[in-house]
Amino acid sequence: MSTFPRRSNLTQTLYRKLFATCGALVLALSATLLPAGHVQAEGKTFSFAMTGLYPPFSYRDGSKLEGFDADIGRALAAQMGMKAEPVAQPWQTLIAALKANRFDAIIGSMAITPKRLEAVNFSDPYYKSGAQVFISANNQNLHSVDDLHGKTIGVLVSSTFEATAKKYTSHIKTYTDDVTALHDLTVPGRLDAVITDELVGSNAIMKANLAVKRLGAPLDLDNIGIAVNKNNPELLKKINEALAAIKANGKYAEISKRYFGRDISK
Repeated sequence: MSTFPRRSNLTQTLYRKLFATCGALVLALSATLLPAGHVQAEGKTFSFAMTGLYPPFSYRDGSKLEGFDADIGRALAAQMGMKAEPVAQPWQTLIAALKANRFDAIIGSMAITPKRLEAVNFSDPYYKSGAQVFISANNQNLHSVDDLHGKTIGVLVSSTFEATAKKYTSHIKTYTDDVTALHDLTVPGRLDAVITDELVGSNAIMKANLAVKRLGAPLDLDNIGIAVNKNNPELLKKINEALAAIKANGKYAEISKRYFGRDISK
């Protein structure tokens, strides 16, 4: 016979609750002691940021973030077996917020530059884009960018494309949106050409069904990548593998054609 006194049902219940509480505390403490990158890479949620102010790449539809970048992020999350969580963040604070672990990655049409590579790592490029010249589909006089000298060129106000246009002409007209500028190419006598982002312009042409075409190749090209913290190499590897997979299985092309009418990775 045991020399220990028999515990009452109440005492046994209290012990069980105590052990359960201690176990939960140990698990919680273990989670907080793991490196931030490890938690993000192995978690069930993949959070990624963009501005939400750069259609067709990111924009708001009510309270929901939509656009090419948002859909690519969702496809990557699905491929990695994670739940997608797109979040909006001002452009100028994207990298600082990433480094503060506010989210796992930036999928916000961010160009890969040497300066940014000092702060974060980037995935393989998921598309390339740059300044593109557009002209009327009926224009038979302009055959290359060299023919732009002295012509009237439309650009987005306060954009870097104005400086590009000044290399060819002093006759520059500014616009508050790309669609209006591109539309003016179809009105005889208003504009000879428009310089804007290749993909933004292509989307605007497709959406508005404009009789406009590209003139030559893009004037320059940037590699666009997905930014990830330097202390999170596991997640970067998973993103690159997932990106290659959605390109191979056709999901990337499906998303791209929805916004641009073609696969912009090629």
